[in-house]
Amino acid sequence: MPSSPAPLYAAADIHGHRAEFRDALREAGLADDTGRWSGGRARLWLLGDYVDRGPDGIGVIEDIRRLAAQAPDSGGRVGALLGNHEVQLLAAHRFGTAPVPGWNQPGGFHGGWARFGGQDADLRRLTPDHLDWLAALPAAALVDDHLLVHSDTTQYLELGPDLDAVNRAATAALTDQDPGAWLEFSRRMSSRGSFRGARAGTPGDPVARMLDALGGTVLVHGHSTLTKHFGIPPENVREALRYAEDRVVAIDGGVYEGGRILLTRLR
Repeated sequence: MPSSPAPLYAAADIHGHRAEFRDALREAGLADDTGRWSGGRARLWLLGDYVDRGPDGIGVIEDIRRLAAQAPDSGGRVGALLGNHEVQLLAAHRFGTAPVPGWNQPGGFHGGWARFGGQDADLRRLTPDHLDWLAALPAAALVDDHLLVHSDTTQYLELGPDLDAVNRAATAALTDQDPGAWLEFSRRMSSRGSFRGARAGTPGDPVARMLDALGGTVLVHGHSTLTKHFGIPPENVREALRYAEDRVVAIDGGVYEGGRILLTRLR
């Protein structure tokens, strides 16, 4: 008989909250008290925004990379997506405070990154190895019937007509030498709110557009916190929010707003 599908988990928007991330992994049985992978065949996907706003974004990246190296030993997998804060961190590193054409903000990309929660310690501790890992992260993934993305936006479809094209375009954007191209990519990755109120069968239904193009039957995203963007008080954040007729799952528990990291079992 075929073996049952391995459990599938997702979490998003850790934002440097390394201790909270480790606690969530331990509570789900995916890591032990030392932080080593203990999830067996389970699959864990992280949906971006590992850095900024919290105390140890680089530590979070190192934890993810270590777990990704350990999980295959027991048949598991850890995958990671690109978030808008990774794009902003990379832009701050590459372009610094140089003026950005078309963006009238003081301090260039560095100034914008800092205003949106950038932590100097994260920038200082970036190594070439970290930079290579970040630049190789996909923008989206299809796992079983779940379309995993960072942001609740249809702007991914501006990058390409299918999943492979979207990910190729994201990788290309992170090697572009033009700050204007980085600005446009950052804006797309930072967009939000496309799926609120979406109804199946209506003209231009944004959820159907995403799923038809990129695959899957359920879209899972972070980026928009349950606390601020969905109006759930931080003390009431306990589980992911399904909306748009159960076709979309929001998993950003707003840890930096007093909520929590929602390590969510998808199957």
